[in-house]
Amino acid sequence: MQLYNNLSNNERASLIKEAGKDRLTISFYTYAKIGNPQLLRDHLFLFWDSIDVLGRIYVACEGINAQLSVPAENFNAFKAQLDSISFLENVRLNIAIEQSMYSFLKLKVKVRNKIVADGLDDDTFDVTDIGIHVDAKRFNELVEDNDTVLVDMRNHYESEIGHFQNAVTPDVDTFRDSLELIEDQLKDHKDSKKLLMYCTGGIRCEKASAYYKHKGFKNVYQLEGGIINYVRQVNALGLENKFLGKNFVFDGRRAEQISDDIIAKCHQCGAPADVHVNCANDACHLLFIQCDACKEEMEQCCSAHCQEINRLPHKEQKALRKGQGNSNDIFKKGRADHLPFKKDLRDTFETSKKASV
Repeated sequence: MQLYNNLSNNERASLIKEAGKDRLTISFYTYAKIGNPQLLRDHLFLFWDSIDVLGRIYVACEGINAQLSVPAENFNAFKAQLDSISFLENVRLNIAIEQSMYSFLKLKVKVRNKIVADGLDDDTFDVTDIGIHVDAKRFNELVEDNDTVLVDMRNHYESEIGHFQNAVTPDVDTFRDSLELIEDQLKDHKDSKKLLMYCTGGIRCEKASAYYKHKGFKNVYQLEGGIINYVRQVNALGLENKFLGKNFVFDGRRAEQISDDIIAKCHQCGAPADVHVNCANDACHLLFIQCDACKEEMEQCCSAHCQEINRLPHKEQKALRKGQGNSNDIFKKGRADHLPFKKDLRDTFETSKKASV
């Protein structure tokens, strides 16, 4: 009985190419009390592996968070299995705006302490006591309300390439950082302001809305299904699209094109750009924004030093990395000191402060 992957990324990519079948990139989540996450993990892995599902899935006592890819011809079998599990029956599936056969190359189903790391240790915090879900039409109405504070619950490198008009985009590296920051900045407006939040697919806002209700905020709203569901709704209903740029995604696609606006810039030369790459030097692997011209000139490296290392024979590179571990830059995601055109940070809550004057 196989419960883990035994193929490399290259081997899996070759198999996908050889099969030549359309795949659907899907995400879903739900908060539920799961008594034995390991048992559920193994149950899901065995069936999903048999129908060639690939992706990254987290299971915890508080629920499940899944981003995955399934062959289109196996979608009905995949959906039937979800519906056979009581707390996953009719769960909302966010189908990606842009599809790719290679969005995921392995099936990873992991048991975690939480499906969204929040850094909270509060037994009185109920993740199921959530805020009000709003659809695209109601969302567009709320953002025009002067009493609404629109907050992006994603990380800085996500909002850098795309966000809603007039949204507050916190300068944070993790979800847990944003929770306390937003609470502190809006603590004087718990009764007077409408707190409207959004994220990629809804899972971070789901937990955040419950957290802020727990902290005493009276008017808490969240965009149901996140940016992915919003785009599908505005396209289907002919509504105004208030999202600018790209939607960052955590798979091989890196982003989905939502509008033609390019709101970011190359971290090396400052030209308009919104494509994230990883530094080609495996010892660095920094995630940063690079335009086509710099990519060609720098050979997809973030610095001249990395470029020199990347030109060495593979064996020499491997020898240099031996015993060194990963560079700290791997975690900086566009913040490395040697990038001259990092994100131009502004007062995170400039909009809300002006509104309160």
